[in-house]
Amino acid sequence: MDVIAPAPTAIARRDSSVRSLVLHDVSVQYRHATVLDGVSLTIAAGEWLAVIGPNGAGKSTLLKAIAGIVDHRGTIDIRFDDQPATGSRRGTLPRTSRLVAYVPQNPMLPPGMTTAEYVLMGRTSHLRWFQFESGRDRDMVGRTLADLDLSDMAARPVAELSGGESQRVALARAIVQQASVLVLDEPTSALDLAHQIAVLELVDELRERYGLIVVSSMHDLTIASRHAAQVLLLDHGRPAVQGRPPDVLTADILSDHYGVEVSVLPDPNGGVIVVPVGNRSKPTTGIVGDPSVHPVIHLDHSDPSEGDKPS
Repeated sequence: MDVIAPAPTAIARRDSSVRSLVLHDVSVQYRHATVLDGVSLTIAAGEWLAVIGPNGAGKSTLLKAIAGIVDHRGTIDIRFDDQPATGSRRGTLPRTSRLVAYVPQNPMLPPGMTTAEYVLMGRTSHLRWFQFESGRDRDMVGRTLADLDLSDMAARPVAELSGGESQRVALARAIVQQASVLVLDEPTSALDLAHQIAVLELVDELRERYGLIVVSSMHDLTIASRHAAQVLLLDHGRPAVQGRPPDVLTADILSDHYGVEVSVLPDPNGGVIVVPVGNRSKPTTGIVGDPSVHPVIHLDHSDPSEGDKPS
């Protein structure tokens, strides 16, 4: 498969006044169990945050809180250059559909729609009451489908798509939504190697071109190191380590929190290569407040509000 560079006109101009995404002491409870607790961080416009951690550590829950899908305590603010922060202490963010686009790990696509029709739904938040999609909206969908190698599937019913195709279609809908914050839950989990590279390079290009804030959960730590400016490691529902990829993705830190011996090697293409080499005993994850969990360690002591963009 050829990797197609995104067309500059595929994504129209976003709200360039978005300056940062700020979380303060965010926690989430399901029924009476706390599954996420004490997450505080700042992500500047143009930055990519990779959220990593063992299964059950709270990665998907954090992403759903940012997207306004689950209720949370604490604050999640999207801050602007020319106006006060907007956000909430509990519940969903105001104007979420215009500011945040979310792609779940296993998207559930509605039956009875074609691929192009489903992706076009990403434009809904930009329409007024009783307004129909314009030719410009449809052109945007066509270009985005091309960027994601989906043009041949535009007329195919979404019910006939494979898991990897469905994942790319869900990403296409998020892209045409033109949100300033892109939240991706394991965006390449169902993709083959060629499409993994194409999808991540497209997201990275859009981040650089439009100053997007990208927040993604990732199990592939090597890929995380190549694309992220910051890495947040969650364990037992709590932030354990936060900082730059080379500072977080070390053999000692990963072995400690994943319970497996790893080798971390420099990657000539940028970042590091993480290779598991053996098992190691580790307490079961998923219990917030377990005394074995370390307090959060911030490895980058620079002012988080400045948030240098990754090169």
